Parts: sequence; structure tokens; C-alpha cells
Amino acid sequence: MPMLVTAVASLGIVLPESVLQSEVFDVLAAFVALNTLMYTALAIAKILPKVYLGDWLHGHNRRSQSRSIHPDRGGIS
Repeated sequence: MPMLVTAVASLGIVLPESVLQSEVFDVLAAFVALNTLMYTALAIAKILPKVYLGDWLHGHNRRSQSRSIHPDRGGIS
């Protein structure tokens, strides 16, 4: 019997076919697939440069007057 277990394990077959064809295994496989896609997307998002919303919006959020303590510089330091 141990020789049979070793031969089956060397082929990569660890679970019987009835387990692999079950609905529970399908749900688990779908969960693993979605989890893999989510972590792949997060890893790619961390690699890409940040996008700032202020770069896309122009002028609507600008002050009409400078609030600097040095008004002659126009608030730019």
C-alpha cells in the first residue's frame, strides 16, 4: 500500500476524482481564482505612479486671494 501511495503522489494525484468533481471544490477553486486576480490587481496598482485628482480639475478649487503671511509673494514659497 505505501508503494501505491508513493506512485500516485509522484504523478501529482493527491485527491480522488470524486473530491475534484465536487461542488465544494469548485467553490474553493473560484475563491482562489478571484483572490489571485484581486492581489494581482493590487500589486500592479502599487507599481503604477499615483494619479492625483487635482491634476485633472482646473481652477475650480483655487483661492481668489492669497492666504500667505507674505502677500507680496502671492502665496508661493
